[in-house]
Amino acid sequence: MVKFDYTKDDIRRIAKEENVRFLRLMFTDLYGTIKNVEVPISQLDKVLDNKMMFDGSSIDGFVRIEESDMWLYPDLSTWMIFPWGGEHGKVARLICEVYNADRTPFLGDPRNNLIRVLAEMKEMGFTEFNIGPEPEFFLFKLDEKTGRPTIHLNDKGSYFDLAPVDLGENCRRDIVLELENMGFDVEASHHEVAPGQHEVDFKYADALHACDNIQTFKLVVKTVARKYGLHATFMPKPLDRINGSGMHLNMSLFHKDGNAFFDIKGEEQLSQDAYYFLGGVLKHARNFTAIMNPTVNSYKRLVPGYEAPVYVAWSGHNRSPLVRVPIARGNSTRLELRSVDPSANPYLAVAALLEAGLDGLRNKIEPAAPVDRNIYAMDDEEREANNIQDLPSTLHNALKALKTDKVVQDAMGPHLYQNFLEAKRLEWDAYRQEVSQWERDQYLEMY
Repeated sequence: MVKFDYTKDDIRRIAKEENVRFLRLMFTDLYGTIKNVEVPISQLDKVLDNKMMFDGSSIDGFVRIEESDMWLYPDLSTWMIFPWGGEHGKVARLICEVYNADRTPFLGDPRNNLIRVLAEMKEMGFTEFNIGPEPEFFLFKLDEKTGRPTIHLNDKGSYFDLAPVDLGENCRRDIVLELENMGFDVEASHHEVAPGQHEVDFKYADALHACDNIQTFKLVVKTVARKYGLHATFMPKPLDRINGSGMHLNMSLFHKDGNAFFDIKGEEQLSQDAYYFLGGVLKHARNFTAIMNPTVNSYKRLVPGYEAPVYVAWSGHNRSPLVRVPIARGNSTRLELRSVDPSANPYLAVAALLEAGLDGLRNKIEPAAPVDRNIYAMDDEEREANNIQDLPSTLHNALKALKTDKVVQDAMGPHLYQNFLEAKRLEWDAYRQEVSQWERDQYLEMY
């Protein structure tokens, strides 16, 4: 996505020329949910001068009611006019950072937290951490009477299918057009493996703006789908016995001389920094899983047989391990983490991923040997012989792993970590007390 260095005067001029009448001041809560304060264009100067205040106590994971006044500081590079609008004029958005009442950055804001971790990266001599996300989603039909989502898929297509099998093709094409109108550089779009499942790939960006792009992408997908009488969901596993939705993250670290992961003379043309970074990612993989896969439902996707990775290993030659090294080299040299799902808060996920890699660089952590066989075909003894660990199988186990890892906790900071841990404990407790239909079908008559 094109990123512009807008000035305040640029934004005032464009707003006037384009008849912008409303501003959405957007930010992201602990769970990765987009929040916004909408104001009329008459408040533009107040917004640009960082004088817009809101009640932070009403946002999950933010602050207590007795310390609720907070400021919104817009990032001017995120100025964007939505391509849809009503008769009352256009709507624009600015993504904001949240500041405390004393005008210090609020570190319970996931975006501010990522900025903090990126500053650590720059202190180590690196200039950019680029992220190329691959978010997948499902399209379900809306109930015509209630407007509520159903569990009826809009098609029975499969990987790369075309209309008429892929009935979501027109919706997906409109999503692409809307994204391009908003400045996204869309590289490909296609039907995914499961019925009703889709993927739109857009160009990488620096870590902070890549996370902004993920949030914007989700908003566009949901908005366009609704026009077609469809509900777009980024839930990891909405239906059983079919593939779930992932959000693979392609990552590359840069310094002043270019891609820090590339070395034409290195083994597999990977630099020593690439191997250390990979070593850090693999070392902390089990422990950052709660962040990459933050819902009870996430672990219904992380099971063998549905293409999602469940084992901690890496390879440049097959797609069953957790981390893949795509064949591109030069400035396109990258690592691909395949476990992340689209329910993850992108700012938290990328911060944890970067901190894990930086730990590998600081401590010169060498990765285990690559595993170029199909890990799913190995038995327990073979995996143990190759030092291949399993990812946590439930949110409960993932939270236990998170509690053991100071590096991953530091990637979140104390405020986000404590609030995340408490929120996810409550989610697990609520889930484990719920009696499912599967249990009634299995046990009601048997016992």
